[in-house]
Amino acid sequence: MSDKDIAILKYDGKEYELPVIHGTEGETGIDITKLRAQSGLITYDPGYGNTGSCTSKITFVDGEKGILRYRGYPIEDLAEHGKFIETAWLLIFGELPLKEDLARFSALLTAEELIHEDLRHHFEGFPSHRNQPMAILSAVINALGSHNPDLNDITDKSEFFLAVGKIISKVRTIAAFSYRKSIGRPFVYPDPELSYCHNFLHMMFSIPYKQYDPPIEAVKALSLIFQLHADHEQNCSTSTVRMVGSTQANIFASVSSGICALWGPLHGGANAAVIDMLETINNGDYTIDEYIEKVKNRECRLMGFGHRIYKSFDPRAKILKKATHDLLQHGFSDELLDIAMALEERALSDDFFIERKLYPNVDFYSGIILRALGIPVAMFPVMFAIGRMPGWIAHWYEDYTNPNTRINRPRQIYTGETPRNYVPIDFRK
Repeated sequence: MSDKDIAILKYDGKEYELPVIHGTEGETGIDITKLRAQSGLITYDPGYGNTGSCTSKITFVDGEKGILRYRGYPIEDLAEHGKFIETAWLLIFGELPLKEDLARFSALLTAEELIHEDLRHHFEGFPSHRNQPMAILSAVINALGSHNPDLNDITDKSEFFLAVGKIISKVRTIAAFSYRKSIGRPFVYPDPELSYCHNFLHMMFSIPYKQYDPPIEAVKALSLIFQLHADHEQNCSTSTVRMVGSTQANIFASVSSGICALWGPLHGGANAAVIDMLETINNGDYTIDEYIEKVKNRECRLMGFGHRIYKSFDPRAKILKKATHDLLQHGFSDELLDIAMALEERALSDDFFIERKLYPNVDFYSGIILRALGIPVAMFPVMFAIGRMPGWIAHWYEDYTNPNTRINRPRQIYTGETPRNYVPIDFRK
């Protein structure tokens, strides 16, 4: 072992040798798995921003260079040449599908698109006026485990393949039903003749005796949205799925936990915040220049700009910016687009944002595309969850099949009271 493969920690007059591990893209990390046993020390890293919780072969992100690759394939190539279902197969099974693979997978998704009729009672138990489709999505995905008890303990690849098909297919049906429930309309059942994304739009917007037939541009835009959200390394929701899965929780419960983590406005709700910001400007509350000044004075945030990982640009944002223009050129319109364009141009020419490396991220344009497709803001996190499902499944299975996986159990630095004597209630002050 060379000196480059060892890090030395000096503390309290002692030295500890810590192995250095290397990733295939040149990433390095210090292995501290034996640090506490050897020294009694732990690391302190709020938010885990400098902590690698696992090794993974699924997704590579280089935030400094603006790189995103699924299983080694640049996101730009997949977005230009592939479709969501093909990308889902790649993430979950490790390679791009052959023609026969894709045909078999598509057939499974068609066969599994219906949900058990008993699950309809889950939808009936939620109040329509609350409009919380993420709550419904999480609950019903979790309930799939009780309807498929034979898949709660996956023992071979055929069972895993079936579970994948059930989740990837049924999630769009559950999502569409949750939307229909929120607006008081009858459920529209899936059509086995339609493609994955076309079918979802059909279930969302068709009405009895009048089927919604979206333009091909809308179907392509939705597939692109799902592709770009399919995975993003160890983000909050994916880490949640891996943590829950480390307990040997079944695949349905684990991905359901990811939905709950994604629900937060700082994660899956970020593009909804972008729409709120643009509507505030559109309503005349502020001009673009006035809003920019409020951001610089730290009175509000410029939503959709900056990213915890990307420090130069978000490659997904570049793809979606072009897709937004393509969609709007084919007859889709949105009054917020001009505002978004002007706001982006104004921010990117301002030293305040340039110095802080604040560039548009994937959320800045994804919300505009979803609005143009007729997707309501309350459904934005649901759309994120549908797209992210392949990544969650891939990460769950990577841990599930790893014999070295241990139940996740972070440590802490205790800062509370030191030992105290119990005081009877009559003597407390």
